[in-house]
Amino acid sequence: MIGYTTLGTNDLPRAAAFYDELFAVIGAKRLMEFERGYAWGVSMDKPGFGVLRPFDGQPASVGNGVMVALAVDSQEKVQALYAKALALGATDEGAPGERGGGFYAAYFRDLDGNKLNAFCMG
Repeated sequence: MIGYTTLGTNDLPRAAAFYDELFAVIGAKRLMEFERGYAWGVSMDKPGFGVLRPFDGQPASVGNGVMVALAVDSQEKVQALYAKALALGATDEGAPGERGGGFYAAYFRDLDGNKLNAFCMG
């Protein structure tokens, strides 16, 4: 159902460097580059993730209640993604762990304060 998501940034070069390194952990790469931002993914026929300067020219802001969840295929990848995010300057919002019902997840905020989650089932 999801084609792609985007998050805003106020420092595009810094955000791009953060996500280039973060997504390398799970085999995703930069697939698109355009004037206001970049998009990453594993292929053009799978859901993607973008970071951009807002189209309206106003400062990017964090959405209250907004979170992007990144699906991976193992607890080890959840842990690796979370650890890499924190090493790159992200802030902790919940260490990796079982959340119930086979849902294993970790939560963090990127350099602009956007909330992300890495998770796997089982």
